[in-house]
Amino acid sequence: MFTTQANQPAKKTIPMASKADTSSGEVKKDFETLCVNTVRVLAADMVQKAGNGHPGMPMGMAPVGHVLWGKIAKYSPHNPKWINRDRIVLSNGHGSCLQYMYLHLTGYDMSLDDLKSYRKLGSKTPGHPESYETPGVEVTTGPLGQGFANSVGLALAESHLAALYNRPGFPIFDHFTYMTCGDGCMMEGISSEAASLAGHLGLGKLIAIYDDNHVSIDGQTKIAFTEDVATRFKGYGWHVLHVDKADSDYKAIENALNEARTTHPDKPKLIMAKTTIGFGAPQAGTEKAHGAALGEDAVKEVKKNLGFDPNRSFFIPEEVTKFYRKKYEEGKQLEHTWNLLFHKYSQQFGTQAVEIQARYNKLFPSKWMAQLPKYNKDSKPDATRSFSGEILEAIAMNVPWLMGGSADLASSCKTKLKCVSDYQKENRTGRVINYGVREHAMAGISNGLAADGGVLPFAATFFNFIEYCFPSVRLSALSHVQVIYIMTHDSIGLGEDGPTHQPIEAIATCRATPNLLLIRPADGKETVGAYLCAMHHCTGPSVLVLSRQNVKHLEHSSEDLVSKGAYIVHGQEYDKPDLIFIATGSEVSLAIETAQMMSEYRIRVVSMPCQSLFDNQPIEYRRSIITPFVPTISIEAQTPLGWSKYAHYNIGLTAFGSSGDWKDVYARFGFVPDKIAEKTQTFLGMFAKQNNEMIEPRASIKDNGLSVGDMSVPLLHALYDYPDKRTYDVQTDHTNANAKA
Repeated sequence: MFTTQANQPAKKTIPMASKADTSSGEVKKDFETLCVNTVRVLAADMVQKAGNGHPGMPMGMAPVGHVLWGKIAKYSPHNPKWINRDRIVLSNGHGSCLQYMYLHLTGYDMSLDDLKSYRKLGSKTPGHPESYETPGVEVTTGPLGQGFANSVGLALAESHLAALYNRPGFPIFDHFTYMTCGDGCMMEGISSEAASLAGHLGLGKLIAIYDDNHVSIDGQTKIAFTEDVATRFKGYGWHVLHVDKADSDYKAIENALNEARTTHPDKPKLIMAKTTIGFGAPQAGTEKAHGAALGEDAVKEVKKNLGFDPNRSFFIPEEVTKFYRKKYEEGKQLEHTWNLLFHKYSQQFGTQAVEIQARYNKLFPSKWMAQLPKYNKDSKPDATRSFSGEILEAIAMNVPWLMGGSADLASSCKTKLKCVSDYQKENRTGRVINYGVREHAMAGISNGLAADGGVLPFAATFFNFIEYCFPSVRLSALSHVQVIYIMTHDSIGLGEDGPTHQPIEAIATCRATPNLLLIRPADGKETVGAYLCAMHHCTGPSVLVLSRQNVKHLEHSSEDLVSKGAYIVHGQEYDKPDLIFIATGSEVSLAIETAQMMSEYRIRVVSMPCQSLFDNQPIEYRRSIITPFVPTISIEAQTPLGWSKYAHYNIGLTAFGSSGDWKDVYARFGFVPDKIAEKTQTFLGMFAKQNNEMIEPRASIKDNGLSVGDMSVPLLHALYDYPDKRTYDVQTDHTNANAKA
């Protein structure tokens, strides 16, 4: 029996009984039309009751949904997380009610009342599919094209796991990924990137069904989109099929899906299904059926046109329910048969079976942390990206489910793992993915890998290009999926490539994103600590921000204290310092050098690799690190945005960088000890002294780029409790974080 700790079966929805008998023999077309039209009418009712939404796609795609959920796909509503289920993804997620209706009809934990609560606060039926809200939803979609990239990741994970673990007579991993997409998905660049890679990798169990209705929100797609989609996908290496009458030709849809499943095993498939948006409505075939409720009169007309009582809402014929609810018992049987197979597999291939369970339960092999590199103050200086490469290699050697790659920057990002091979069509056991120059798709595919549950993905590029990735990074956080983003070349310290490659604002975007850990380590030990936090943050993404230039190893840096978010790295002996410096990354050693230069002051230096982890600490700890009412300066070669809640004065960048040797660039922008000391002296000169204690600013002024607030009140609200405090599921006691696989 395969079990997981985190994913238990959902609450059971009891299949309804019916006197009608559709359980044997071929389903008649008129009955299929009844099933399809039931869904079309339900879609109109759901959107109309909500008052807004997208009725057109579900009404047009109802025949595809009927064949896919009702006949072809294998899944278990009893346990939505059964690992060998087929994955079904709506990349055109605005049509979410299509999925919700079939989840209800087939017996998932989705009631008719849930359908009536479509798009309402607290419902299981949000406006777009959200994987953490609704049992049976695989990934969070909505931004068009994201589900397309996610599906590539899901299919890639299946092919990798099958190659690793399947044995003759034991197809443990043997499922398909089905994805619906629309014209908007086809226009978005992420789909093109992902489709190109999927074709190169030959992901034969990926089947995309294109809702080819030629309508988008602004009107007929011919006003902006006239390309030959079929030819494009053939060029990508996909097998393309056509269903010309997908409004009513259920057999053609079924034949196309069966052909996609059984032919061209080395090619992903695109089924181009000609549909009518808003089928049955007066607005059918136009943009008016796309993104708004049809209206009460139009909904009644839909019901008349499709043979339903116009005065009856949310009506599901009993025989329709019985037909779809067969999938509930069928799914339980499929899962039971698979569990028996896995039990026999466990008896013959015990090591592999234990490893599979560990993957899906997010259990790390014992003693994996003992193999991590060790650094001390005498270790050779190097860039934190180089330390990251050494650490990543050690993790990959001991955690077999770590898998990922870079956007054509493996040598620069130090992610070219030596201990494993590349994943390619000819070698699906490989764990290094060559994404090519496809940052956006790389991040979206990583979300799909993470959503599978059996892979821990990493994705790497220059930190500046996280802005190419960010729509997907945001969805990593929103979806609560674990992706490790390795972002190198983190500041103006990049040097010669100049401001186009020197990020200054990206860090604030990441820090502002809920459920995302941004960690900027200062040296080798902190880089180890950053990976420990990222590995244990199982409910969201982590962004590791790493330097190109060399940094020194600090005498008092700590692996374990990274999980606290901030800690004292210099001046621990001062209970009441005259001044506090807070710095991150390569600027921590700079702050220490400045403190040593200004020896007439009692200066505490705080390393703050992760603001959000610090914010999550008890108030007593936060006050012990950043003492209230002590003049405090932040130092970071990034935007100062966000630092005002920790420091009274921020030394940062409010302009883009420059091209040149990194040391010269740092000097130009004042990131050298003598310049920081000069600004600090000016800052301190604004304060009066009483009994050798700083008490308040002489004035609130702007002078020489300095801005000082009123020190007579507790400005550092991060040191106090506040209602929107976020929590992060990160093990702080790493010594107890392991479990034997």
